[in-house]
Amino acid sequence: MTQIQPLPDIAYAADNIFAKILRGELPAHKVFEDQATLALMDIMPRADGHCLVIPKTAARNIFDASPEQLFACMATVQRLSRAAKVAFAADGITIQQFNERAGGQVVFHLHYHVLPRHAGVSLKPHTGQMEQPDILAANAAKLRAALASNP
Repeated sequence: MTQIQPLPDIAYAADNIFAKILRGELPAHKVFEDQATLALMDIMPRADGHCLVIPKTAARNIFDASPEQLFACMATVQRLSRAAKVAFAADGITIQQFNERAGGQVVFHLHYHVLPRHAGVSLKPHTGQMEQPDILAANAAKLRAALASNP
């Protein structure tokens, strides 16, 4: 029987962008918040309504997240997915979550991407281009309205 090897301990870096947002050091277009999670707009969206769900406590990625963090995040991901489908008249939702650099992770704080999708429309490429703040604010307002009408 093959034994699963533990992953090396890699410290959580408290200076990552999501930790700074959680501490109020950086602004964000917040959509939803509860005791355990925060949902905010992705500043480089790949689809209209692209938002992120993060735990409020430190977790580098899925490898060191607790079951409680994962459960809380997924409950919020589901809630935001339902709201995004309504708010953006989406045909479906894509959920993405990346782990470690080789897995595509760029920010080393656990986060889930919630992307409203429309049939036949590809995701925008990840160019590093930031969206205009007024567009992010409008999309956040649409999501908050959908959440309020269907809690």
